[in-house]
This record gives sequence, structure tokens and C-alpha cells, in this order.
Amino acid sequence: MMKIIVGLGNPGLKYKNTRHNVGYKVVDKLADSLGLNFLEENKFKAQVAKGFCKEEQVLLVKPETFMNLSGDAVALIMGYYKLSAEDLLIVYDDISLDMGTLRFRNSGSDGGHNGIKSIIKCLGGSKDFARLKVGIGPQPPFMPSERFVLDDFNSQETLLLSSVVKVSADAIEYFLSKGIAEAQNKFNGTINP
Repeated sequence: MMKIIVGLGNPGLKYKNTRHNVGYKVVDKLADSLGLNFLEENKFKAQVAKGFCKEEQVLLVKPETFMNLSGDAVALIMGYYKLSAEDLLIVYDDISLDMGTLRFRNSGSDGGHNGIKSIIKCLGGSKDFARLKVGIGPQPPFMPSERFVLDDFNSQETLLLSSVVKVSADAIEYFLSKGIAEAQNKFNGTINP
């Protein structure tokens, strides 16, 4: 068995430090802690790192399709390895959660997130896959969400970001060994940096 951990984001230096790329940052941190390196996999339209976390075989994925087409890369990988939605964990930004808040869910709607919308579509409408939402809010009033998520983290957020990313990576390792219910009990809520 294999678990696929997908961090959502947009490729390229222009987007590297934007709020929308927190999923990339979390899987980068997880790869570092597991001693794994990402390789370009054109057949999957993604960067991929393969290895083990404890005894669980894992595939860490950063789609390079841009956020709105994230499902294309997920579908290619799942088809190639003949895996199902229960083998999947998606890590992504959530504007409805304050910065420093994490939330595991085992299913749900797209919540207006285009990356999740694309994944649901490419999974034939299935919403039954695990997610780790990483809070990037609050969104300032009167600022369109499209602009907010594509802005870089501000200086105050940047101070908290390394703690958020580290705890998120630790939470995924815990999820892999203990399952989603225990991960929810331990990590859902606001982190203490």
C-alpha cells in the first residue's frame, strides 16, 4: 500500500512565497524531514518524492499544472499506481481559517478552493478523500480572494509560517502512523509556536 501526500500550489518563482503555496511548503518540509528529494516527473505533470515514513510507503507530490488544474496531476498518479481516494491526503491553504490553524477532514466540499474543485472533478465527483487545511486568513475586507491568496505572506505572517509548516509536516507523519481520527484529535485547532 502507498499513501499519496499532495501539496497544492503554483509552480515558478513568481508564486513561491504566496499564501496559495503553503501546501508546497508543507510537503517540502516533510520531504526534508524524511530525507527525500523531489524529481520532475513529466508523465505526472508534477514533482514527486518517493520513500517511506515509518513503515508506510509515501509519494509526496507537488502538481505543476497550476492550482486550477491540480486534479490532472492527481488523476495521472492515482491511475498509474492504481490507488483510490482513500490513499490520498491533500494539503492546501484555507482562507476561512486564521493563520496558525490546522484542520484535518476526511471528506467535504471544495469550499470555493479551485484546486480541490479540480481534484473532485478528476475523481469523478468523489469528495471522500482526506485533507489537511492550513489556515492563511483572515482575508482583509474588500480584498478579492484571488488577490489575497496570490500575495506573499506579510512580515507578521512570515514569523509564524515556519512554525505552521513544521507542525503541519509533523501532523502528516502522525496521520500516516495513527490515522485521521487521532490526527484530528491531536492537531485540529490553533498551533502554539
